[in-house]
Amino acid sequence: QVQLVESGGGLVQPGGSLRLSCAASGSIFRISAMGWYRQAPGKERELVADINYSGLSRNYADSVKGRFTISRDNAKKSVYLQMNSLQPEDTAVYYCKAAIISFADSRSNDYWGQGTQVTVSS
Repeated sequence: QVQLVESGGGLVQPGGSLRLSCAASGSIFRISAMGWYRQAPGKERELVADINYSGLSRNYADSVKGRFTISRDNAKKSVYLQMNSLQPEDTAVYYCKAAIISFADSRSNDYWGQGTQVTVSS
């Protein structure tokens, strides 16, 4: 019953910005790490950024450091990705991932959103 839904993708010009959102819902006991991944055509899915429960530990792919910022709101069960100075090479489907313990299962399981398309083009 756990579900992740992404939003905020779209078409933007080089140098522009987008803010992606991902909201989790369902019978959730705890969400630990959350992150964003992306997959461009013909390429492997790669980690863009992740963040721990407290928000104090954040990791970024080298290609997005200084341009992207990951954040979360535990009260809203959400994670965000602010993307600035976007370039064509950022074009990809962006996926939200969360490690979640549900009320029905004491184990932590990874859940994925359906993805949102980000296209950077002039």
